Amino acid sequence: MQPEAANSAARAHTYSEHFADGRAPAPRDRLLAVEAPVAIEINGLGYAVMMATPADLADFALGFCLSEQLIARPEQLLTAEASEVPAGGWMLRIQLAADDAAPLMERARLRLSEGSCGLCGIESLEQVLRPLPPVTARLDVADAAIFAAVSALPDLQPLGRATRAVHAAAFCTPDGAVRLVREDVGRHNALDKLLGAMAQAGLGAGEGFIVLTARCSFELVQKAIIAGCPLLVTISAASTLAAQQAAAHGLRLVSLAREDSFLAG
Repeated sequence: MQPEAANSAARAHTYSEHFADGRAPAPRDRLLAVEAPVAIEINGLGYAVMMATPADLADFALGFCLSEQLIARPEQLLTAEASEVPAGGWMLRIQLAADDAAPLMERARLRLSEGSCGLCGIESLEQVLRPLPPVTARLDVADAAIFAAVSALPDLQPLGRATRAVHAAAFCTPDGAVRLVREDVGRHNALDKLLGAMAQAGLGAGEGFIVLTARCSFELVQKAIIAGCPLLVTISAASTLAAQQAAAHGLRLVSLAREDSFLAG
């Protein structure tokens, strides 16, 4: 972690450590991952409140708008300003180009999503299972590349190593080299941050694959499909709906990924 990012990502806490062998409890200092409400305001309208790690919020703003399908291109997001508020938490103010704000106006309302659910403000089953574009990118990724990426990721998670309490999302080249990593207490937030960082760097999701240190839920699969990612790798198992949606939209899904094995399909 960079020093300037550390305070918003992790903070020190003193515990009393207890032992099974009968030794007296002893004080122990360790870092805790910061979890804070981040209120997202778009074009002056309250849109969502996400429980998140308030670091890399510019990436989060862009990735959130892309995965919510409020915008289709990075340049449609004009500004994103984050500020800590005295009452606790953060305000993330986003300005979209006026001509591109129609989807926002249709769905705008103040909504609370405690786990960064990825389905903010959607009220009907039809909208939850709304049609998604097929993934058209095709990528030839050898098993060895997946194993290489999964093996490399732990060393690229500074917040995860320090706190043991956050998820990571990584973008990898077809040969398994990790290009970008973002971390957050919420797995959906981590993926949104990664998608925003990729867009900022001009990296298309079709140029590589994504690895997540998370359970493979429907919402994560949906975000990957919307981004156009051809391969999603997760270290935990997939849900039924995640597997069904991936198969229906041309997303190759790998789950329970370890350094020496994974499940495909």
